[in-house]
Amino acid sequence: MTYNDTFIRACRKQAVDHIPVWYMRQAGRYDPEYRKIKEKYTLLEICRQPELAAEVTLMPVRKLGVDAAILYSDIMNPVASLGVDFDIVKNIGPVIDNPIRTAADVDKLRPIDVERDLGHILETIRILDRELEVPLITFAGAPFTIASYLIEGRPSKGYIRTKAMMYGEPELWRRLMDKLGDMVITYVRAHIANGGKAFQLFDSWVGALSPHDFQTLVLPTITRIFHELSDLDVPKIYFPGVSSGELLPLLGGVKADVIGLDWRVSIPEGRRRLGNAFGVQGNLDPYVLTAPLDVIKQYAKTIVDEGILEPGYIFNLGHGLFPEASLDKLRELTEYVHEYSRSVLTKK
Repeated sequence: MTYNDTFIRACRKQAVDHIPVWYMRQAGRYDPEYRKIKEKYTLLEICRQPELAAEVTLMPVRKLGVDAAILYSDIMNPVASLGVDFDIVKNIGPVIDNPIRTAADVDKLRPIDVERDLGHILETIRILDRELEVPLITFAGAPFTIASYLIEGRPSKGYIRTKAMMYGEPELWRRLMDKLGDMVITYVRAHIANGGKAFQLFDSWVGALSPHDFQTLVLPTITRIFHELSDLDVPKIYFPGVSSGELLPLLGGVKADVIGLDWRVSIPEGRRRLGNAFGVQGNLDPYVLTAPLDVIKQYAKTIVDEGILEPGYIFNLGHGLFPEASLDKLRELTEYVHEYSRSVLTKK
């Protein structure tokens, strides 16, 4: 079997012959075949069937030619093991039956037991480890993003209850962060032990915080997670989500290999704010994919030209794919990034 390790080498700032490509939410509703599967099963039902979850993970690799797979799962899956009841509701997102609002609620959260409660996810990883010819990225939701769902009870625009706990009960907030940090560390370790080749920590909504609040109330847990996982010999990615450009200068002490950027910060500026200490990933605005293909390629060329200036660059979107994206355009975009970057790198 020919194994494509271009993504791994880019994460480690090693030489590559083309810029690697993968897309957040690359296994999703833009694919008609996936939509047919979703007519029969919910997201959580797919996750509970390892063969089916593995097949959905493999589909974009086969169809798009991307350089990495991302595990088909959901950031909420591990909280079930803490004793939290939730559902993923169509057109809403995660909905929590009993939101975490009090000290008693936080105290009731039990330690995660991955083998007992999430063995189906580990089996999916093992299947993919056998079948994939590209690296498998596994992932976890970061503590702030998970906490925002647990406290609000559903997706939120203002995070009013979350911030009320942060500001009004900072010690309770830190206890919740500690418990969620422990959950992430245990969950990720199990992923890598069962065949994951890299992992990404998704902090989709932490850009809602000021730099001061991020630094004092969230960053210590992020730093601890990556420090405690630093012995794992796999690439480690932190994606601080959308509108997080002001937080980038604070990440210097995080033992990650790659930082994901959204489209609001250019690749050179992102690198500058990060002190050139990390590889970078991103950062095409997903909605550029609504444009004609020649416009998409113009945007992609600009981003690749910026990314290719220094080692350690992975082409991705600045956030996840959306249902109206075109499978054909994604395939052609992937081919374009591969071919164009290969032609540039060959001349270097």
